[in-house]
Amino acid sequence: MGDTLIIIVVIGLSAVLMFIFPLMTMSDRTDDVSQLTVNTATTEFVDSVITTGKLTLDKYSKFVENISSTGNAYDVEMELKVLDENPGKKTTQSVDKRIGENVYYSKYTSQILDELDKTPIMLLKEGDVFIASAKNKTPTMSQQLKNFFYSVIGNDTYTIAAEHAGIVSVTGSNYD
Repeated sequence: MGDTLIIIVVIGLSAVLMFIFPLMTMSDRTDDVSQLTVNTATTEFVDSVITTGKLTLDKYSKFVENISSTGNAYDVEMELKVLDENPGKKTTQSVDKRIGENVYYSKYTSQILDELDKTPIMLLKEGDVFIASAKNKTPTMSQQLKNFFYSVIGNDTYTIAAEHAGIVSVTGSNYD
């Protein structure tokens, strides 16, 4: 009776070591590659927008296509902080670009996409701030395995995420 129990435990342990552990390791490596892809795509997207001063529906679509190529679904969020050129300050000095007196208002993903649907290009101006982030919506294989074995990851967590921001360095133009 005791030998049978030991044999069952050994078979179970060997199955875990031979099949489950390598599967978990490979799924973690897949998440690492996906993380690198999403980081790179997010950085390239934001850098492209801030260096040209233009946000187009085509750039956004290519960004979403690039991160979706990892096989995961992502929640993409964008924020554009527009530098208000007329904050309504009363001053007798001729310097209007002093530190601490810039006023920004924000546009978020739905507002940006609505504007891009109306016009295919959104021109930004020097001093605007553009932020983009991507987080996976669906659990990856690694998350599912960890949930099964460890029960440490909740439903609202994500393992693949990237965020990048920058200040627009060039005022966009339709003549480029």
